[in-house]
Amino acid sequence: MPSLKGKTLIITGASRGIGRALALGLAGRGANLVLTARGEGPLEETAQEAEARGARVRHHAGDVAAAETARQLVGMARGLGRFCGFIHNAGVLHAGPLLWELPERHWNEVLGASLTGAYQLTRFALPDLIASGDGVAVFVGSGAAEYNLPGIGAYAIAKAAEEHLARQVAAEAPMVASFAYRPGVVDTGMQEQARSASGGAAAQLQEIFGGYKEKGVLISPEQAAEYLIRVLEADPHRYTGKIYDWRKE
Repeated sequence: MPSLKGKTLIITGASRGIGRALALGLAGRGANLVLTARGEGPLEETAQEAEARGARVRHHAGDVAAAETARQLVGMARGLGRFCGFIHNAGVLHAGPLLWELPERHWNEVLGASLTGAYQLTRFALPDLIASGDGVAVFVGSGAAEYNLPGIGAYAIAKAAEEHLARQVAAEAPMVASFAYRPGVVDTGMQEQARSASGGAAAQLQEIFGGYKEKGVLISPEQAAEYLIRVLEADPHRYTGKIYDWRKE
């Protein structure tokens, strides 16, 4: 993908944080966008800002874990033309409770946003990408997938499974650049949630995530988005079946 100009990408979780930064950054590079998130108001604001940067944009508020939402997103991308893939950025944390304290509805939300959403996008988008013989399927992962920190267990489990899904897509459709992107420690709403967590692991999370803030190690959503956009503009196939972590480059 030497140039993103005129190509269409789907971005989930696009109303705030990294997703919003990706939408605005890609719009500035000339990409056309299909944006989704659960909240209509912030999503519409992101869409308007992306359009102001010259992009053709469609947006749809909904739960990407639902088949019909994913189906509509892919349909919108086809309508814009030159559909070349997606960035699955949506995620839910629900920080604080120990695993057995977590309500079932919260477990389902966390797994749905990361894992089921990844499956639904794959289900509806991959046939188009395979037919084109190219394209990208980016799954925003997390270093949390590799360790067991009390209070974010469901999120870590979901991210580990999502990263495995990215590798599975690469194995089954190697013509598509499918990889996981770990953005690092980013100043987003999830960081705020962890710093104000409640539940059995609250104190531990508050200390760890508060420390990130105090030490000044957080990067901005715009920085995190830029690292990924550079890969998309260069050679995303270099990372097919892998995890891209800019801190290890």
